[in-house]
Amino acid sequence: MKAVVQRVRRASVTVDGEVIGEIGPGLLVLVCAEQGDAEANADRLLAKLLKLRIFGDESGKMNRSVQDVAGGLLLVSQFTLAADVTGGNRPSFTGAAAPAEGRRLYDHLVARARLAHPVVQTGRFAADMQVALINDGPVTIPMAF
Repeated sequence: MKAVVQRVRRASVTVDGEVIGEIGPGLLVLVCAEQGDAEANADRLLAKLLKLRIFGDESGKMNRSVQDVAGGLLLVSQFTLAADVTGGNRPSFTGAAAPAEGRRLYDHLVARARLAHPVVQTGRFAADMQVALINDGPVTIPMAF
């Protein structure tokens, strides 16, 4: 799985004019399941997200996790993270998991996150979403599992 993690002051997802997911301080995570991914990939990603020390401590040093600061998680599916642009100017998404498999793995990640963390919001799989955020830092970290 691929993910882009952004430390945010707040973030939201809107579909058809309705806000469907919203957090205050925490992590906005754009997530992509790729061909060959399994639940274990999602589980490793979640474990890293919950422990990633990218929030400031009392000295301002990035030393606290989203759990330490009681921040929110906003998990948003984004198959375009699998884009391959090496063959031309039009991205190829053949590396992304098939839609049914991508949905299954995204749903698995969300379900596990909700068991492990008190504030989990989501986008809507395969929807045309508008994502708004105030990036904090900015801190943006790409991940692959």
